[in-house]
Amino acid sequence: MLRAKAPVVLLAVCACLASAADRYIEDSDRFPGWKGEIPQQKAASSHQALPQHSTGNTVGYGEGGREEWRGEVIQVSWRPRAFLFKNFLSDVECDHLIGLAQPSMTKSTVVDSVTGKSIDSTVRTSTGTFFGRSQDSVIDTIEKRIAHVSHVPAENGEGMQILHYVDGQKYEPHHDFFHDKYNADPSNGGQRVATMLMYLTTVEEGGETVFPQADTKVSGPEWSECAQQGLAVKTKRGDALLFFSLMPDGQTDATSLHGSCPTTRGEKWSATKWMHVGAFGLSAQQQKAKWGDCIDADGQCAEWASSGECDKNPNYMNSFCRLSCHRCTPKDPVAA
Repeated sequence: MLRAKAPVVLLAVCACLASAADRYIEDSDRFPGWKGEIPQQKAASSHQALPQHSTGNTVGYGEGGREEWRGEVIQVSWRPRAFLFKNFLSDVECDHLIGLAQPSMTKSTVVDSVTGKSIDSTVRTSTGTFFGRSQDSVIDTIEKRIAHVSHVPAENGEGMQILHYVDGQKYEPHHDFFHDKYNADPSNGGQRVATMLMYLTTVEEGGETVFPQADTKVSGPEWSECAQQGLAVKTKRGDALLFFSLMPDGQTDATSLHGSCPTTRGEKWSATKWMHVGAFGLSAQQQKAKWGDCIDADGQCAEWASSGECDKNPNYMNSFCRLSCHRCTPKDPVAA
């Protein structure tokens, strides 16, 4: 993996091409964290000193009580645009997300590129679940932190998805941007622009995130065979990988193709935050239904189904009232 270091502030120029970034790095004093240092903000009437998390990241509160994160950021690649935030989550936050997710894990699904519907597939063998945005104070804090470093408003993000991989489970290379018009509807956020992938455990063997179409590849015995097919990032507890699915001009970036290599020893827990061009409005229940859970996402689904809405309004009903429309068979939650 490339080890050139990039500042959090550089992400503010995510609308610029790589060549433009070169002009900014000439004056490195403008960018705290460029050389890996973690600046300490001075305490003042409107600021608090920044405390250290147990994992080493620095989190505090600036103007208006907004959380500010300062830590080491590694430029992974410019094609795709990808940045690794070291120790982005604390141990307490990682454990909280895993514990909250365990009771509701179900088989993961994928999006059909033609219909835009959620379907089972052998290319994605993990289990997962969704949280609502700001579901609790911990999730709300993490979501605000993601917005702070990515410069994408929190309201543009989907509810956080938790995934679990073990015993060779994987996710074959794919794009996070949508290939169908149904999911990229501008009325509900439009296309996905970026992804924040947060690692909740350190995988003993395998489980790397790999970009097969990046300009460089990793090599060596410390990488799995899958990882060596492209540029890869190891799964380390607390780290977070931010990468962009769209080019600065708004076109989809083919080099953002990525996958989760088979987890062959240990287990991999991760948290994913997908971010859209505009505000995203689905609830956690709607996301769960849309991406595969056999549930009704609205309390009126049964009434709507009995009045024939499954046939009259199939796009909505087949996505969010799957149980009442008899489009699926309920499954028991997967034991973690």
